[in-house]
Amino acid sequence: MTEPRRIGMEVSIAISEAVRQCDADVISAYPITPQTHVVEHLAGLVAQGHLDCEFIPVESEHSALSACIGSSAVGARTFTATASQGLALMVEIMYIASAMRMPIVMAVANRALSAPINIWCDHSDAMLARDTGWIQYFVENGQEAYDMTLCSFRIAEDNRVMLPITLNFDGFTVSHVVESLVMLTDEQVREFLPPFAPLYRLDPKNPVSMGPVGIPEIYTEARKAHDEAILASRAVIDEVWAEFGKRFGRHYQAVEHYRTEGAQTLLVGMGGLTESMRGAVDSLRDKGKKVGLIRLRLFRPFPHEDLRKALGDAGTVIVFDRCLSTGGPGGPVASEIRGALYNLPKRPAIVSFIGALGGRDVRTSQFAELIERSEAIAASGSIPDYEMVGVRE
Repeated sequence: MTEPRRIGMEVSIAISEAVRQCDADVISAYPITPQTHVVEHLAGLVAQGHLDCEFIPVESEHSALSACIGSSAVGARTFTATASQGLALMVEIMYIASAMRMPIVMAVANRALSAPINIWCDHSDAMLARDTGWIQYFVENGQEAYDMTLCSFRIAEDNRVMLPITLNFDGFTVSHVVESLVMLTDEQVREFLPPFAPLYRLDPKNPVSMGPVGIPEIYTEARKAHDEAILASRAVIDEVWAEFGKRFGRHYQAVEHYRTEGAQTLLVGMGGLTESMRGAVDSLRDKGKKVGLIRLRLFRPFPHEDLRKALGDAGTVIVFDRCLSTGGPGGPVASEIRGALYNLPKRPAIVSFIGALGGRDVRTSQFAELIERSEAIAASGSIPDYEMVGVRE
């Protein structure tokens, strides 16, 4: 492409094209539904000579991420992708990649975990990996998936960060949809994304050790340093998103507001269903209801202070989770928000709903009903840990 243009493209393919434009050096992956189209297209680009890259086919996702660590350690720009059970198989290695500060970018086509076997979308796979030390954010649609792939390499490889990133996008309902996207030129991407220049790399001419044994006398300090690093990455994330917006006119924030002016009831969600949530907010606003939407884009590092500012003055906060924390207090996002707001002198009532598990539909009209029901729950003074949406009797 010689100039930016709008084009109809499957979202998975758009992510692949963004990786091509970022000139990845190594891609290692294993196919799994609904992620397969991402790496399948990348394999084609490499085979056809459109991307000068080493594509490593492996026998499992565990091996894929292990190969990615090796390539990142020698200073190669590295990408992988997965979903569901594939991400679960990677989790052991995810802890290693982040602790060793390997700036790997991984696209995750979110899909429910088994059992029972289910290939449709929810966020249980992403929540499985929430404590692995990776930066995590969620996109709503194809344009965001394309843009955030470009930003991910810039953020991860910044010497102030040097941490891996998972880009979460809904399986099938986003990944396999053809959308109208604005694609940047290869030249624009090169101007935005500098070459990867790691602080340290494996080099036979200058031997170093990476990932040695952490004896009890140093392990606590290492974990603390890791936590401080991911918290400090927030400043760079904001900086890169701001620059992207200034250059290309599409702006992104950790916590995004929609029609929240004067709202007494706020709905909180993340991922592709926030488009339906906006429709519900619009329909209730048209009826004079003071409701709004808070869209959580950045999940790790968790934007505690942003959420305190966004939610602290509301009367009722409704959190919609797409994952059940089995045996726990309900939804993981609701739990985090309860923790973030706990020390406020005046806290809103927090009502937790869990739904859209395993790809079950939740329509715009249902979100409107949830908003109205939450107000009745809050007024009753008896708020359950959570309610499951759409459970059949």
